[in-house]
Amino acid sequence: MDMSEQCTAPGGQCKHNRSHAACADCGVRLFSVCGALDLSELEALERISQPTTFAPKTMLFDQGALAGNVFNVTEGVVRLYKSLPDGRRQIMGFALPGDFLGLALMDRYGVTAEAVNHVKVCRFLRSSFLSYIDGKPHLLKRMHEFTGNELSLAQDQMLLLGRKTAEEKVAAFLINLQARYARIGAMSVTVPLPMGRQDIADYLGLTIETVSRTLTKLAREKTILIVPDGVRLLSSERLDHLTAA
Repeated sequence: MDMSEQCTAPGGQCKHNRSHAACADCGVRLFSVCGALDLSELEALERISQPTTFAPKTMLFDQGALAGNVFNVTEGVVRLYKSLPDGRRQIMGFALPGDFLGLALMDRYGVTAEAVNHVKVCRFLRSSFLSYIDGKPHLLKRMHEFTGNELSLAQDQMLLLGRKTAEEKVAAFLINLQARYARIGAMSVTVPLPMGRQDIADYLGLTIETVSRTLTKLAREKTILIVPDGVRLLSSERLDHLTAA
C-alpha cells in the first residue's frame, strides 16, 4: 500500500500527529527548490505541506499511477526505477535529501519511487502545488534549474551504462555519489551506501557478483576501504583516473 495516501486529514493536519516542521528551519531548504522562497512564501508553502514518513522498502509512488502528489525529500534515500516488460528492473537513480520528486508534473509517474532506508518527505497535493507556484517566476526558475540537474544525472547514468569495464562504472558511481553528498553539506572521504549491492548492480547494469567482486578488488588495491554502511575513498586519484578512462 502507498503510505503517502495515509497521512491526510481536514486542514492538512497529519492524522498520525506528526507536527509540521517549520519550513524556515528545514535542514535541506537551502539546497532544495524551497531555497528560492522568502519567509512569507515559506509559511504559505508550509500550510499545504504534509510531512510524511516512509519505512524502508515502502513505496512513495508507483510507475504508471496517476501523479497526485509531488515530494520534497528531507531525510533518507529513495530508489527510482522502471519495471521492464520481462520482469526485471532498471534503477534510474537515487534521490537524496533536497531532491524534489515529481518536478516534471506529468499526469502519471514515469518511475517507481521506493524508500531505501528511513525516509521523510514533505508531500504536496499536485493541484495545491500547481496553484502555489502560479505567479512565482523565481520558484519556477529554480525548478527549471533542478530539472536541468535531473537531466544531467540521467546523462551521467547513460555514460555509466556505456562504460566498458566494471571498475570504471563502480569508480564513477562512488565519485558521483560523493559529489552529490557534498552538495548537501556532507562532504567526506566516507561515502554512505544505504542501498544494497543489488541496487548498485541494477543501476550500473552489472550483476551483483560483479559489483561485489569489483569492490573487493578496489579494496585489495587499497583504493577504497569497505566500512559498515559505506566505503572510504582512500585514493581519489585512482578513482578519478578510472572515471576519466
